[in-house]
Amino acid sequence: MIIDNLEYNTEREHLIIPEYGRHMQKMINYAKTIEVKEERNKIAKAIIAVMGNMQPHLRDVPDFQHKLWDQLFIMSNFELDVDSPYEKPTKELFEERPEPLKYPQNFPKYRFYGNNIKTMIDVANTWEEGELKEALVYTIANHMKKCFLNWNKDTVEDAVIFSHLYELSAGKINLKDSKEDLSDATSLLRSKNKFSSNKKTHHKKNSNRQRKRH
Repeated sequence: MIIDNLEYNTEREHLIIPEYGRHMQKMINYAKTIEVKEERNKIAKAIIAVMGNMQPHLRDVPDFQHKLWDQLFIMSNFELDVDSPYEKPTKELFEERPEPLKYPQNFPKYRFYGNNIKTMIDVANTWEEGELKEALVYTIANHMKKCFLNWNKDTVEDAVIFSHLYELSAGKINLKDSKEDLSDATSLLRSKNKFSSNKKTHHKKNSNRQRKRH
């Protein structure tokens, strides 16, 4: 019966780069069987040309040809012995795991401060002692207090902020004995509330204008 001759995809050879299709994979497999290297080189160049025609939108992309040759060797399981205009990739190179990306670290229990606070604190630690550094440190502390209040709508003692700042700076910034107070909660959140109220007022004015037109 005809149904007995059906070939299922699960029974076929695994496609290393599926977007090129099964026929391209067969051409590469055939190229590997050719004994004369000169003939293999000719077929390899023909395969590269076909691969390029399948992706015309990438012709103007830098190193496009280099990418095609790399893909040719990958699809041949690095077993195709041909002359390439580029350095031949190795299986070990492609299987090598990249180094993990550094992710901005932050203290999990102080996430409400954001990652930028730690960067600002690190910068402050590099400054020489003086009025400028003191101004920067108090600016950071006030911003931390504002972030804390945005997260927790109640209030927060300055001593709590100073303690967190001391911890986040690895003990290099110590305001625990400071006699200067941080800005009060009302002042820190005033700009936000003012913006919100202006937005509501503007919305009401627009609504009144629309009503008058009708």
